[in-house]
Amino acid sequence: MTSTLRRRPAQRRSLERVERMLDECALLLDEVGYDALTTKAVARRAGVPIGTFYQFFRDKQALVRALALRNLDAFLTRVSELLTEARPGHWTALVDLAIDEFVAMKRTTPGFGVVDFGEVLSAPGGPAMKGTNRMLDSALENNAIVADRLHTLLDAPAAPGLDRALLVAVEAGDAVLKLAFRVHPDGDEQLIAECKRLVRRYLADHLP
Repeated sequence: MTSTLRRRPAQRRSLERVERMLDECALLLDEVGYDALTTKAVARRAGVPIGTFYQFFRDKQALVRALALRNLDAFLTRVSELLTEARPGHWTALVDLAIDEFVAMKRTTPGFGVVDFGEVLSAPGGPAMKGTNRMLDSALENNAIVADRLHTLLDAPAAPGLDRALLVAVEAGDAVLKLAFRVHPDGDEQLIAECKRLVRRYLADHLP
């Protein structure tokens, strides 16, 4: 998150203010959507002067980018914790855990239905707003960042084409999960199961 900030919060009070602004941003995204989100509303709801907002965030887009990075960090931390607890003996467990955690965040995490890992959606199942596919990094698309971060959790030897395969798996899974949330506001369970099956079978050709 700090890479998206104008300045890094050095004191606990500053860090708490930044977190409050992100929390209120997430709530407002659910309430009014991205287009109607304003920096003034976020600052007012977070109880901070508008000048303080601009000390840390250049604009609304920078705020949303920081929220997306926080979402991604929270997602990866939780998946890592679940893997440690379960101690699975096969890589397919990572697929199921990652998809289940993503679905859980869609259902319960404020703002996640609008902005998950960078892409801004007009509704939980899409479509995505133009120009938001590179919110996390100007050089890479959001899903490329997600695939790379998931690779770090995968206990598998390096293999030719594995990075590409993981990117394809993330792209495919993302598309099916968007469909699941278009079909049902909480995510269609059968489509979620199909998403797991699709990703596991595809990666089976690239992982032992």
